[in-house]
Amino acid sequence: MQENKIDILINEMQKLSAAIERIAGPAPAVNDWSQAECFVWAPANRHLQPIAKPNRIDLTLITGVDHVRDILFDNTLRFAEGYPANNVLLWGARGMGKSSLVKAVHARVARETGRSLKLVEVHREDIATLPALMEILKAAPLPVIVFCDDLSFDHDDTSYKSLKAVLDGGVEGRPANVLLYATSNRRHLLPRNMMENEQSTAINPSEAVEEKVSLSDRFGLWLGFYKCSQDDYLAMIDGYARYYDLDVDREMLHADALEWATTRGSRSGRVAWQFIQDLAGRLRRQLDDPS
Repeated sequence: MQENKIDILINEMQKLSAAIERIAGPAPAVNDWSQAECFVWAPANRHLQPIAKPNRIDLTLITGVDHVRDILFDNTLRFAEGYPANNVLLWGARGMGKSSLVKAVHARVARETGRSLKLVEVHREDIATLPALMEILKAAPLPVIVFCDDLSFDHDDTSYKSLKAVLDGGVEGRPANVLLYATSNRRHLLPRNMMENEQSTAINPSEAVEEKVSLSDRFGLWLGFYKCSQDDYLAMIDGYARYYDLDVDREMLHADALEWATTRGSRSGRVAWQFIQDLAGRLRRQLDDPS
């Protein structure tokens, strides 16, 4: 009889323990920096998901943006070497290689310096969890670039305040081993109507607008990307064709590439890459990295 009561008690305790675990949620994952160069932040279990094969291209393939490329490379190099560097906002025309440039520069700097420079991507919807990510990154024994692609904020979206605090304004501040790189189609990250709404309802309208604009101001470097010319577009096509050894007559290549851009209604690095993918498919060629 006594043993039966003990068994019942043990069973109830096991049920209680299981219920507590369900309420508490999954335990924080163990993050291993040696698993990869690039990671994706998964805030649900505070995990840095390693990316075995990052989606990126060689830096030599990014053309038409030489000036901003050199600025970003130098800033990243100084950071990797342990010197002061700035947070960077890459803004401007769609498809001109903003996110590709971030990933390509990271890869080149890590390779040339031989240092363990890591890249952690944060999805736009997880911006509010940046403080939790900073808690993990400040203990990292190496420099980390936090990257947010296509960053912007809509009306009534208050998550920008988390980004603002991490960039510069928190009591603790940004960890010395962390930089933030972001890309956006907007120079000021917030839509004009959002700033105007704040202005119309504020006691001091100019201060309300200044608060919104100050989010962008907290990035030390603003790198602008503009629509490319026809010459720049064709230079991108030539660069891809050489890199992947696509043996096509140059005149025919240019004519096909311009026709492709006309059907898309734009010229950009993204359009050039889409054309090269189509061309390689028609030639029955794989776009493997020759290196």
